[in-house]
Amino acid sequence: MAKYKFILSGGGTGGHIYPAVAIANELKSRFPDAEFLFVGAKDKMEMQKVPQAGYAIKGLWIAGLQRKLTMQNAMFPFKLIDSLWKSRKIIKHFKPNVVIGTGGFASGPLLQMANILDIPTVIQEQNSFPGITNKLLSKKANKICVAYENLERFFPKEKMILTGNPVRQDLIDIESKREESIQYFNLDASKKTVLILGGSLGARRINQLVEKELASFEKHNIQIIWQCGKLYIDEYKKYNSENVQISAFIDRMDLVYAAADIVISRSGASSVSELCIVGKPVIFIPSPNVAEDHQTKNAKSVVDQKGAIMIKESELESEFSLVFEALLKDIGKQEQLSKNIKHLALPNATKQIVDEIVKLIK
Repeated sequence: MAKYKFILSGGGTGGHIYPAVAIANELKSRFPDAEFLFVGAKDKMEMQKVPQAGYAIKGLWIAGLQRKLTMQNAMFPFKLIDSLWKSRKIIKHFKPNVVIGTGGFASGPLLQMANILDIPTVIQEQNSFPGITNKLLSKKANKICVAYENLERFFPKEKMILTGNPVRQDLIDIESKREESIQYFNLDASKKTVLILGGSLGARRINQLVEKELASFEKHNIQIIWQCGKLYIDEYKKYNSENVQISAFIDRMDLVYAAADIVISRSGASSVSELCIVGKPVIFIPSPNVAEDHQTKNAKSVVDQKGAIMIKESELESEFSLVFEALLKDIGKQEQLSKNIKHLALPNATKQIVDEIVKLIK
């Protein structure tokens, strides 16, 4: 049997990188002798994260368009031409059976060139509101794996498969890890634990909110696990105390979710998918600074099913402490949110996406 070859592209944030790595891992478990190559954007976090996951990566000279007139925008046409040319070279040399894109700047030119060269392509769209790149690529893609219902207005219906987003497999059964998690984070089992997540790079506005609320958290006799992001750790680590644990990055997400009673989080697509599987009461604070405001749309798709609470950044001052205190006191509400968000989970996403890829190569 011929050896299969796969090129994957996803980057810019953990939300694009992690699904690509999860898909590669599942393909590798089915085809142990397959060859893999990742393509990312030079100087973005995938250039570190993908090799850490054990895969080779090549970088393209590409970046997104800024919303205002900048030097970077003036360079964009040159970067795009350079990236298309380099993508062509990579594909011609590697000769993949399928090219898979999970979003991020590099997947645009790479999948575009794969389409031109007649290589089958698969798009994995994480958001409830797709970005412009995937909308353009979808016309030529063979399969589009989506995480939300009702995307016919963006993508050709006959190519879409509702799979959900790939999530870490170790999140599937966290109930059994509660004891281990309490020891791992050295928590007091008699107190409620609140987990605060600002995304892979951290979130300035959420960090400011937590800093302001620390005294009132203290009053409620709760413990906080606060992931503030590597950009902010030096500024906030001074607040480490008996009831507040601050880190730039959390390695054991399975254990931190197992420990948490309430989660306060951004609503990037990967986070939303993980939180559905984990099934904890969540307060979403969407980032308003992302393309097409898709974090608000992701959060709203859960809130509309009564599976979470959402507070906009602009309303944090007036709303947060009231909403948080009400949720903390209302055990019935916590249980209801937990139950409803869990109904939205799609835990077999990675396997289903890989099933679709396998159909293309058979």
